Amino acid sequence: MKAQVYSVAGKALREIELPKQFGSDVRNDLISRAAIADQSTHYQPKGNDPRAGFETSARYRGRKEDFGSGKNKGTAIRPREVLPKGRLGKVKRIPSSVKGHRAHPPHVNKVLIEKVNKKEYRVALISAIAATADSKSVVARGHKFSGVLKLPIVFENSFESISRTKDVFGALDSLISEDLARSNYGKPRSGVRARKGGKVYPKSALIAVSRESPIIQAARNIPGIEVVEVSKLSVEKLAPGAKAGRLAIYTEAALAEIAKL
Repeated sequence: MKAQVYSVAGKALREIELPKQFGSDVRNDLISRAAIADQSTHYQPKGNDPRAGFETSARYRGRKEDFGSGKNKGTAIRPREVLPKGRLGKVKRIPSSVKGHRAHPPHVNKVLIEKVNKKEYRVALISAIAATADSKSVVARGHKFSGVLKLPIVFENSFESISRTKDVFGALDSLISEDLARSNYGKPRSGVRARKGGKVYPKSALIAVSRESPIIQAARNIPGIEVVEVSKLSVEKLAPGAKAGRLAIYTEAALAEIAKL
């Protein structure tokens, strides 16, 4: 497979041969599993205090001969607070009481992370990379780009050295202006996430670079755009929502690193 190399100004320079990884089969089943496994690493363990609901003087006093027993007094025999002179206090400790212990609370030792075999994950990663060169998969994800644009998009190495946001935006706008416009309109967060405030923007292009570069900082304020080093490339980045075919942009140096995967 071959790809067109573009300059920072968006002009076609030459054609290069793509690494063999781009010719691999797209395994949507493996991509989906690996992407979900990546997502699970962001989960935060949660649980309650083991003593929650039990730090009280309440206890069962059901024996008839027991001092302060609730038996034969016309009240439900529940663990009640210990009061002077054998009086019956408020019901505490049990799940049905106010501030009582939860019946089945979450446990911090619950296994949340889903593991994937290393070889299986590698196949999924290569498959997700190959999907970025498939126009049908990219269009199915909702990305918009010119019909004459050949995927994947490859920039010359000087693209990694851009240090200003407007210069990065100008280079991207020359090729994927339609997708940038699509990802520029966010919507308020929904559900529990709404507490964080702000908006959620659609995913646009993923820029893969070969090393730590100025463009990583320069592109972070462009809605929908993400920049990642090839060494930190993950299936979750290439297939957000476990759906393959993200619009991807590579540099020539990044392709050389991908050839080593």
